[in-house]
Amino acid sequence: MKIKLYFLLLIPIIFCFQLSAQTVNEQKYNIHIKRTSEKIKIDGILDEKTWGMAEKTPPFRQQFPYDTSTAIQQTTARVAFDDEFMYYSFVVEQPRKYAVLSLKRDFPAGGGTDLVVFNIDTFRDKQNGFHFAVNPYGVQREALISNGNVVSNDWDNKWYTAVKNYDDRWVVECAIPFKTIRYKLAEDGQNTWNVNFFRNNLLLNERSSWAQLPRSGKGTDLAFSGTLIWDDAPPKPGPNVSIIPYSIASVGQDFINEQPLERKANIGFDTKIAVTPSLNLDITVNPDFSQVEVDRQVTNLSRFEILFPERRQFFLENNDLFGSFGTDNITPFFSRRIGITKNPVTGNSQQVKILGGARLSGKLTNNWRIGLMSMQTKGTKFDDKIGLAGANYTVGAIQRKLFTRSNISLMVVNKENAIGKLETQQAVDSLKFHRIVGLDYNMASRNGYWRNKFFYHQSFTPTSSKGQNSAGIIFLKDSPTWFISSGSTYVGENYFAPVGYVPRQNFLRNESNFGYTFYPKSPKINRVLNNFGVGIDWDYFTRKSDFKTIDYDFTPMFFVLQFTNNANLTIFPYRFMYTYLFSDFDPTNTGGKALTKNQGFSYQQTRFSFQSNTNKPFFFNLSGRAGEYYNGHFLSLGSTANYRFIPHALLSVDITHNRIKLPKPYSSAVLWLVSPRAEITFNKNVFWTTFVQYNNQANNVNINSRFQWRFKPASDFFIVYTDNYFATDPEMLEKPYNLGLLNSKSRALVMKLTYWFNI
Repeated sequence: MKIKLYFLLLIPIIFCFQLSAQTVNEQKYNIHIKRTSEKIKIDGILDEKTWGMAEKTPPFRQQFPYDTSTAIQQTTARVAFDDEFMYYSFVVEQPRKYAVLSLKRDFPAGGGTDLVVFNIDTFRDKQNGFHFAVNPYGVQREALISNGNVVSNDWDNKWYTAVKNYDDRWVVECAIPFKTIRYKLAEDGQNTWNVNFFRNNLLLNERSSWAQLPRSGKGTDLAFSGTLIWDDAPPKPGPNVSIIPYSIASVGQDFINEQPLERKANIGFDTKIAVTPSLNLDITVNPDFSQVEVDRQVTNLSRFEILFPERRQFFLENNDLFGSFGTDNITPFFSRRIGITKNPVTGNSQQVKILGGARLSGKLTNNWRIGLMSMQTKGTKFDDKIGLAGANYTVGAIQRKLFTRSNISLMVVNKENAIGKLETQQAVDSLKFHRIVGLDYNMASRNGYWRNKFFYHQSFTPTSSKGQNSAGIIFLKDSPTWFISSGSTYVGENYFAPVGYVPRQNFLRNESNFGYTFYPKSPKINRVLNNFGVGIDWDYFTRKSDFKTIDYDFTPMFFVLQFTNNANLTIFPYRFMYTYLFSDFDPTNTGGKALTKNQGFSYQQTRFSFQSNTNKPFFFNLSGRAGEYYNGHFLSLGSTANYRFIPHALLSVDITHNRIKLPKPYSSAVLWLVSPRAEITFNKNVFWTTFVQYNNQANNVNINSRFQWRFKPASDFFIVYTDNYFATDPEMLEKPYNLGLLNSKSRALVMKLTYWFNI
């Protein structure tokens, strides 16, 4: 009762922050868009009369390294439209010296690439929008923006781009089909959208925008958008139906289980139907995700499950409606649980066949959003005794906008097990159903500095018991000078989320981080250092059932340095840590002798991380931890080195080295994770990526090689080769098989063809 009262008393504070938030002058930046009857050819040459008559943006303002002056190298943007397309163009001042990561479509969001960006917020909620970026070689990136500035780079759709390069500038010309974006016409005829134009200039290490952004902001921050005024109404959204069939052929073999060579062929399809201009229905039948890039492995030294991101296209559009409830470590729904499970026999992740599913998501009105998804999986046998029955996964969410940039959301998650019979002696998940009902309030201030959250979730199972709930309240301020983050959360002892991600139960937690950023005014210092910050950080867990301290880490002071060349350094000089073991645990996670439960360990470590200038052809990051570790000592070093041969290749290697030394009879370990990667882009349509991962903790060497030919917009042909080997001799691991060092565990070759039809 005291815990619930604590959270209820804090709710009014959230509303106070909302009501007292500063106002951004939305009228300061306006641009008009006019209808054209002229046929515009997308060739990068702005010779049509439309562009001469279109209103152009005033000089761009710097966002980095400073936010108080105009950009050194200027950019000019214009917009226009007809009945089919929304057009925009950029004229970008820059000598013919460009820096890009590759020619691959959907290049990573973040630094490392010269680019121009057009962000569109059609419903003016400053939370959800569309992101279109182009680099000097005409390579496209389209993405969805959610939660104000979070980019989902895996969204895929059709639009058209051309770039013309000159000695002193490059010119971008683009056409976005109105069918690609979601919007509604204003009832009063006064149509306005929120938009912004942004540029990343690696030659001068300068970022700039049309509507001014603060130095601490991002190029995707919708809170700082200007206004796009339609002199004539955009066209009424018409019917929009897309069918994306696929065909696949594969051959593979499982050597561990001595399975014969298996050949498969399959077909399936996705369908996108615009139920209304702002509400979309997605249907998938017999989906296959063989072309999705393999997960990047990590060394797991924790007692808990590692979370890997969702990469499958079907689950990504409007995913913020379902996936933003709770926190990163207390989320009731995580789409990766559908179609992927942990094999209890081998301990490895394994695909579960998805028979099909549907998702309805989007806007009902300017203030209401809904999401409803249902997926059906097929039963799976792991061996003769253990299996997983087929299940139906259904999740629904409804969101109501409040104030300017806030919302309240309700979610229901249901997993219904035992769909069909499973002829095994033991089912991995024996409960008939798992359900969670959750309520979240998300606050974002007008100026984008404050983001606060309150949530309460309740789970339901056939055998109801005490402690089937979770809750939290979080405050976050991120301004040019202050960074304040404080979150208090709890999870009941019987709160489980089999369709979500909740790695531990029965705890109360406070995680806080306070920092202040200084901006030197000395010209001499400014040549090297843009800003530096100091702060304090802690993360504190107590057991909810008896309030016993079970974990904490505390840094009395940390330092952050941001250099003018875009490099940065973070140092945690002294970090105090404590861990209480509530179960036996081997700190190396290699199967050695475990430390016994019901004892606590105090230890201290030093940590640092450094990111070099990502604008250079060669760039790297380096991180390290050293000090005590449980009842022993620990040294960890990690690095990622990258070199780009502009514009056709990006070569990189990730290396993580962990050295754990514990007293006898406990196990010590030297753990290596080495991951070289080569990404070759022959042109804007043909790509080849090879990724090798050596992980001696998991005793695995993985090779994943993927060839992609984009023969038409949003239509692809893939060839994917995957191989898994032993990293060490399995005889040393007392396994029932003896295939020898570097013998293959499994191998597969897949060919997949997809084609996007617009009806």
